[in-house]
Amino acid sequence: MTQDRFTGVGLGLRRAHLEPVSQMEGHGVPFWETCPENVVGDGGRHHRLACAILDRDPVLTHGLTLSVGGFDPWDEAYIRDLGRFLLRTGTPWHSEHLCFTGVDANCLHELLPLPFTREAVRHTVSRVRELQAQLPVPLLLENITYYAELGASDMEEADFIAAVLEGANVGWLLDVNNVYVNALNFGFDPREWLARMPLDRVAQLHIAGHQAFGELTVDTHGAEVIDPVVELMQWTLARLGRPVPVLLERDNHIPDFDVLLAERARLQLAYEATMTLVEAHHA
Repeated sequence: MTQDRFTGVGLGLRRAHLEPVSQMEGHGVPFWETCPENVVGDGGRHHRLACAILDRDPVLTHGLTLSVGGFDPWDEAYIRDLGRFLLRTGTPWHSEHLCFTGVDANCLHELLPLPFTREAVRHTVSRVRELQAQLPVPLLLENITYYAELGASDMEEADFIAAVLEGANVGWLLDVNNVYVNALNFGFDPREWLARMPLDRVAQLHIAGHQAFGELTVDTHGAEVIDPVVELMQWTLARLGRPVPVLLERDNHIPDFDVLLAERARLQLAYEATMTLVEAHHA
């Protein structure tokens, strides 16, 4: 399996859809994204269904709990199991969030922001290098949404992300919805923000829905993707000038599988329209 197989718009493999997906080889989804924490060390019927799908279809992996910016020591046993899982799936890379998720061996079940400081850059770069050295595939980091800064900052978020990516020499899983949500909450232009970033490091995109709660917009992954976010995805793909896989995330208010397939198909059309323009420009 090669990276070239991962193009178009894929879906996150969620427990609610394991049954229908396991029985559908002609579902049209070009690839799935799965969270290893939901499969590694698990058992029972859901585990068997998930493994059958992951053995059959192209898969990307996306972690939730490694806390790359944290201070807890690595769970070496889990990292060994993770490495075996990555090799089994044939994923061309593995992604984690640029954040911390635990303190003193307690999982907080949240993606929490790191302080935008030079010290945090040095710490996180060191951690990411350690993690990459233990994984059998390249590592990507994903930008998160955040709703308050964690302490005084030395730099802006964009500079922090770029410094970590370049210092650790890893790829970027660019979540365009997260950029859009942060832009709404903190008052910046998402296209200007992206234009200053190291887009050459982007290997994958995420796209999702969000919801406004008064003056605060929250990355809920619980609604359809709105047109401005689709347009930001298209602008980003055009700026990249090359096809990268786009993953539609849906983790709350999960609809029936046919409804999700219809949304994926809408996004796929937008993806293909952009790639047609990119190819014409390069012709």
